[in-house]
Amino acid sequence: MLEVLLNSASKEKILLFIVSRESGYARQISDFFDIPLTPVVKQLKKLEEGGVLYVEIQGRTKLYKFNPRYSFLKELKQLLSKALEFYPEETLKELKFNRKRPRRSKKPL
Repeated sequence: MLEVLLNSASKEKILLFIVSRESGYARQISDFFDIPLTPVVKQLKKLEEGGVLYVEIQGRTKLYKFNPRYSFLKELKQLLSKALEFYPEETLKELKFNRKRPRRSKKPL
C-alpha cells in the first residue's frame, strides 16, 4: 500500500511491524512476513542510517526501535497507523500479538 511512497515493499513491512510492536529485530520481521532476511537487514540499515530507527543491543540481538529524535516521527506513525486500517483483520491481530516469553507452567488461562 505504501510501497509507492517508500520505494520498497520490505521497508513498508518493517515500518508497519515496528509501529505495531514498538520494536523488532531482523529475523523476527523476516519470519513474520515470510521474506528473505537479506532485504530486511539492508532496509533496517538504511532506516538506521537515515535516523528513522535506532538500535538497542540486547545480548547478540540488534533490536530496532523508532528514533524519538526523528523530525517527522509523529507524522510517520500517523501515516503507518492509517495504512494499518486497510490491512486484513487477521494480519492486524497477528501484528498486535507480541508474546515476549513463554507462559509460566500451571498458570490459569
